[in-house]
Amino acid sequence: MLKTIIQTTVKNDLVTQLGKKRNVLSIPRLGKIVVNYRVAEARESQESLTSATEELTAITGQKPQLCKAKKAVSSFKIRQYDPLALKVTLRGGRMYDFVEKLFNIVLPRLRDFKGMSLTAFDNSGNYNLTIKDQTLFPEINLDKVNKIRSVQITLNINATSKDEAKMLLSTLGFPFEKNGGSN
Repeated sequence: MLKTIIQTTVKNDLVTQLGKKRNVLSIPRLGKIVVNYRVAEARESQESLTSATEELTAITGQKPQLCKAKKAVSSFKIRQYDPLALKVTLRGGRMYDFVEKLFNIVLPRLRDFKGMSLTAFDNSGNYNLTIKDQTLFPEINLDKVNKIRSVQITLNINATSKDEAKMLLSTLGFPFEKNGGSN
C-alpha cells in the first residue's frame, strides 16, 4: 500500500519540490530500517532472550539477529560473546509495512504526543527514534510481556542532506513537532 503511494504521488511531490532538473533516481528514498531491541538480562536467563526474540519477531515480521559482546568489559560485568541485544534490518515490502504501522498506529498511541523531534537526524540524513514501551505495537500480547523494553528505530534515508531527509519523511506523513526549531 505505502510502496505504491511512494511510487506514484510521493515521488512526484518530491520532484516538484526539489526542481524539475533533478534526476528522478537521485531523489531521497528509504533505504532500510534497523530495529534494535536491548535485552540486558539475557546473560542470566534464556527465557527473557526467548521472549524478547518472540516479541521482536511479532513486531517486525522477521527473525532477529542476536548481537553479542565483542570484548569483555569488567566494569559492566560483561564477558566476551555475552548476548546483549537483538537486531532486525528491514528492506523492501516489510520495510514499507513497518513504516506504515509506525506512522499510523504506534506513534499516535504515545502519551501526550506532540510530534517527533526535528533534531533526531544525523549528518547522513538518517532519522533515529526510541519508543520507550514495546507494548504500543499492536502485535504484542500484553499477557505475555514480562518486562517493558525500549525499541530503537533507525530510518536509513538515501539523501544528500538533512533537509531532503526531512522533506521525504514529511511527505510520507511522519508526524514532526509543529513548534520545533530548524537544525
